[in-house]
Amino acid sequence: MERKIFILDTNVLIHNPQALFSFEDNRVVLPIVVIEEIDQFKKGVDEKSRNARQVGRYLDALRKKGKLQEGVPTENGGTIQVTVNKEITNTASELLFLDRNDNLIISTALYFKEKYPQSIVTLVSKDVNVRVKADCVGINAENFETDTIKYEEFFTGWEFLDLEPEQYRELEEKGYINNIFGDFFPNQFVRVSVPDKPDQYKTLRYHYGRNQLYVINHYTGQQVFGIKARNFEQEMALDILLDDSIKLVSLSGKAGTGKTLLAMAAGLQKVVEEKRYSRLVVSRPISPLGKDLGYLPGTKTEKFNPWMQPIYDNMDILLSSLTDKRQESSSSRKKTDINDLMDYGFLELEPLTYIRGRSLPDQFFIIDEAQNLSPHEMKTIITRAGENTKVVLTGDPYQIDIPYLDSQSNGLSVSVEKFKGEILVGHITLDKGERSALADLAAKYL
Repeated sequence: MERKIFILDTNVLIHNPQALFSFEDNRVVLPIVVIEEIDQFKKGVDEKSRNARQVGRYLDALRKKGKLQEGVPTENGGTIQVTVNKEITNTASELLFLDRNDNLIISTALYFKEKYPQSIVTLVSKDVNVRVKADCVGINAENFETDTIKYEEFFTGWEFLDLEPEQYRELEEKGYINNIFGDFFPNQFVRVSVPDKPDQYKTLRYHYGRNQLYVINHYTGQQVFGIKARNFEQEMALDILLDDSIKLVSLSGKAGTGKTLLAMAAGLQKVVEEKRYSRLVVSRPISPLGKDLGYLPGTKTEKFNPWMQPIYDNMDILLSSLTDKRQESSSSRKKTDINDLMDYGFLELEPLTYIRGRSLPDQFFIIDEAQNLSPHEMKTIITRAGENTKVVLTGDPYQIDIPYLDSQSNGLSVSVEKFKGEILVGHITLDKGERSALADLAAKYL
């Protein structure tokens, strides 16, 4: 028997079917109750059901190579086993209520621990309560963390830098300065203080190919579809949103920092005003806050409207700002509304439910509330991007409504960490709230 044995909970496989093959040259054990639970999920059309069906396909392929009950070797040198053992150790029968599936999984771990004392037995589960119960009966329990990141080290997309007076003068003369300060990620921003004026700063951006820091030039204070940046974080965000060479932009931050508003303003600017892209597509996961209202009547658009209300709110702000701007020059111009943009084909609101299999070329594609997506779902969505498509991810990693996702394992956080070294990608973490003083206090203290 291998030195390490991993007992997998159902939620690990539902979260990521590839978890079966993520334990290198060790033994992976699936209790039969896990197979039964997966069978209950396989009939739907959501991501959970697709993952359940994929697990079934993996196990069926392994079954053709050997007997799953005894263990089938994998390409990485490990073994995958499905145990149907009904034996219950004395410890399990005394400590656990064995009419519950979670406890049956824990009892399987106890059985393997007692049968193979020379091996290190670990129960892997996304459910914190299962891990707590396993620990209480003496079983080592861990979260499945293949796709997690250290959120305390989360990439913010910018940092401060002190320049010598002669370096700052060179920057003023040339508009850029050669990088002699260390390693930066592509498109990372740098805030440098003005000599003798400690309260004033200039924002630079790193050009990876030239190894230079240059003054931002895509956003220089101009109006973007009727709005302007209110702080330097928003200036940096607009600079990468308006840069067509950057194909993936991620904006993270607490509520009220302007993530969605900035993304939509840049998208409408590029689609309606500059005609750089053929259409602005906005989508978001369908995940309610609190109890779900259940099935909604009507067409796809009518069902989707309640979930897209935050998009309508931001659109109203942008269109009102744009109307105010245009009325200064012409009072007879008709006020544009969101239906006009949709009728003209400039804007499409699309539920992520129907995104699989689509190809989206030449589009400005915004995914709002991206923190409610798993890394696998994020991969499915980003791979929809066709030629000349820009993808923008917005979300708050601390506002997650999906079970078994957290600030470290959600698709937004993982994407930021894994893509930060790519020249086609830019990221900014926004911290300063601009919605209202009250909203900023709520985001800070509650």
